[in-house]
Order: sequence, then C-alpha cells, then structure tokens
Amino acid sequence: MSVISDVIAKVKEKDSSQPEFIQAVTEVMTTLEPTVEKHPEFVKANIYERIVEPDRAIIFRVPWEDDKGVVHVNRGFRVQFNNAIGPYKGGLRFHPSVNLGVIKFLGFEQIFKNSLTTLPMGGGKGGSDFDPKGKSDREVMRFCYAFMRELFRHIGADVDVPAGDIGVGGREIGFMYGYYKKIRNEHTGVLTGKGLEYGGSLIRPEATGYGTVYFAAEMLATRNLDFKGKRVIVSGSGNVSQYAVEKVNHLGGKAITLSDSNGTIVDEEGIDAKKLAYVMELKNVKRGRIKEYADKYKVPYYEGLSVWQVIKEKGLKHDIALPCATQNEINKELAEAMVKNGCMCVSEGANMPSDLDAIKVYQSNNVLYGPAKAANAGGVATSGLEMSQNSLRLSWTREEVDQRLHNIMKNIHKSCLDAAEAYGKKGDYLTGANIAGFIKVAKAMLAYGIV
Repeated sequence: MSVISDVIAKVKEKDSSQPEFIQAVTEVMTTLEPTVEKHPEFVKANIYERIVEPDRAIIFRVPWEDDKGVVHVNRGFRVQFNNAIGPYKGGLRFHPSVNLGVIKFLGFEQIFKNSLTTLPMGGGKGGSDFDPKGKSDREVMRFCYAFMRELFRHIGADVDVPAGDIGVGGREIGFMYGYYKKIRNEHTGVLTGKGLEYGGSLIRPEATGYGTVYFAAEMLATRNLDFKGKRVIVSGSGNVSQYAVEKVNHLGGKAITLSDSNGTIVDEEGIDAKKLAYVMELKNVKRGRIKEYADKYKVPYYEGLSVWQVIKEKGLKHDIALPCATQNEINKELAEAMVKNGCMCVSEGANMPSDLDAIKVYQSNNVLYGPAKAANAGGVATSGLEMSQNSLRLSWTREEVDQRLHNIMKNIHKSCLDAAEAYGKKGDYLTGANIAGFIKVAKAMLAYGIV
C-alpha cells in the first residue's frame, strides 16, 4: 500500500461517520501522489498523515432565548486545522447541516486555499447547526452573542481570525464582533467581513464572487476565449452568487439562473444590473425566497429543483457554470448533463460543490475545471487584505483592493498551472491547486520539526 493510500485508509477507518471529510481528504491526497517520490523528506517526517489531523477541534453548547422566551440549545464548532504558515483563517457557517465532519472538511480545504493566496494564513473553520432563516434580528443577535461567549476564548488577531460563510453575513459578523469587543475590551482584527465603519475592507463582500469569475476568465484565456456573449449558469442566490453575476455582467457574459433551497429561476434575457439589485434587496434585506423574482419578472420557476437538475430535465444550454451554493450539489449524472448541454468551463464559487465522480466527468470531457480551493480563494484572500489593513490601521481604496484581488487570482491560476506541469500533470488545475497549496505548508511543517 502506498503512503497516500495508507493515509486515506486510516482516515476512512477513524472518521467513518464523516463522509464530507473523507471525500475532501481523498480528493486532495490522491492528487498528491506525484509529490511522494520527489519529496522523500515529507514521507520520512510523516507529513501526509500529520496534515489530515487538525491541531484541535472545539465543540461547545450554545444556549439562547427566542422572542417568546423559549430556550434553545445549538451546537457550536471551531476546528483549528493547521497554522503552519499563519493564524488559523476560515469562515463560520450557520446552517442545520453543520456537524463536525462538515467543519473538518471545510477546515482541511481551507489549509490549501489559504496557502494558494500567498498570504500568511493557516486553515480553520467553524459554525453551528443554528438556522438563521425565519429568525428575527433580535433572535439572531441573541444567538450570535451566545456563540461568541464561548468562541472568544479560542480566537485572536494573531491566533485565529474567523469570517463569514453560509448563513453568516454582515449582520451576524456585526453582532459577533460587537460582543467580542465588549467582553475583551479591545478593537482588533479578530473577525473579517466587518462593516466598513468598524474596520472592514472595500471589495470584501464582492471578493469570492468576483474572484471566481476572475479565475474562470484566466482559464478561458488559455483557449483564447472570454466571457463576451457567453451563457452563464449560476447556482445559489447569496453573497457569492450575487457578485459572481455582477462580474459576469461586467465582462460581457449573460447569467441566466439563480436558485435557493426551494427552487430555481431561469431568466433567458439575463439577470442585468437592475434585476440583480432586486435580488440583493430580496435576499440581503427582506430575506425572501428566489420565487419572488420569478413572480416579479414573469420568468420560469422550478420548485424543488436545483439549477443542475433543471439543466438535466429541461436541456438548458450554457457555456460556463459557476456553482456557488453548497457542497456536493453536482454529481456524475448532473455533470454529464452539463457537458451534454454545452458546458466548457466550471469555476467553483462554493466549497466542494462537485463530487469526485463529477470532477472525473469534467476532466474526461476537456472541460476547464477550476476547483474551489483555487477558484473561490478570492474571498479569503481579501479577508487577508482586511487583516493587513487592520494591522496597518488604514483603509485601501476600492480600486486598490480590487486590483490586489485580481492579481492574486491571476497568481493562483499561474501557480496551479506551474505546479501541474512541474509534477507531470500539465493543464490539470485540480492537481496543480492541491500540490501548490500543499508544498508550502509541508515545507513549513518540516521546518518546525515534530510539533
């Protein structure tokens, strides 16, 4: 049994109840096979086995009271996975699906994503099985306070810097930072995604969506193509999806879909700036459902179907796909339907939205495939830029941050291609992203000895 196979087998044995984590480890470790022969020092120091074990996993009780005075109890998590190259960095997710396996998969992915940005950030992730949907602002506030009452003792500007993720936007970050500041009596860059008024960065809300599109544009350029005139499929309708649509419009493409957990809309005329402004109001302020878009603009709405199921069942033609909703939204069958309906480029805005079989479909059909840890790294990259601004006690202009983001995505794209070619997998973005991210972290771990 090879070193890599042995590591995967041990993870499957020890973490058999964590399918998402096993999937993430399998995807990364399989692509690291070419590094084993070139780096015997990693094998000798057992880096491969050490990197799949988090430094620590913290689980805690979160009791809170709703508007009727009823006490609820949720479970909170923070997995501090690897800080070899910098403080732990990764978002907080509030969603009923959150469990230890999901947080471990996200934290593991974050190690390599953060490494790819070239910024000094380690990998971590956290969250709760709390569902903010349907809750009042006051209920969300009370939950965030209760969550931070425990989390505060495990984080710090030079220790662990959380951000937002699914279910955690500007409202939640504001409540958590306000409570942290109160109980610690300090104003530091301990959270990112903050409001501009209290230390946030311009372009941070847009960064993940913009970065996903920037990465897609870099991939398209390798075939002398661009977004102009292209039909673009976008899943989800949250922060990442919204700004992905905005950047697609800027680059001359036409985004024709959005979705949420209830269903999917298809707008053949394209989701232009005016319609997108409506979506932002609907989702960010009114916290409504995407069906309301269909009612307002008289476009088809497919109840209970994901974007990818609509492609399969309705034969929805498209050129580019930007999965921006959640993990494992695309399987082999849906990926085959995408290829059949013209998809030539996939750039992942969500974390691990394509399962292993779907990825094989992309690669075997010569589809440009930007894996999440590379394609959606713009969000955490700009979080890193927010950390830098907080440390410097200054704010950069919108143009400066956007230019830095664009350059980071260009560099990530180049790093992926360079690493893939150096290790005998030319043009393989998945292998390139994993190896490029891994090598930097592995060398840092090696330098520290056995810790």
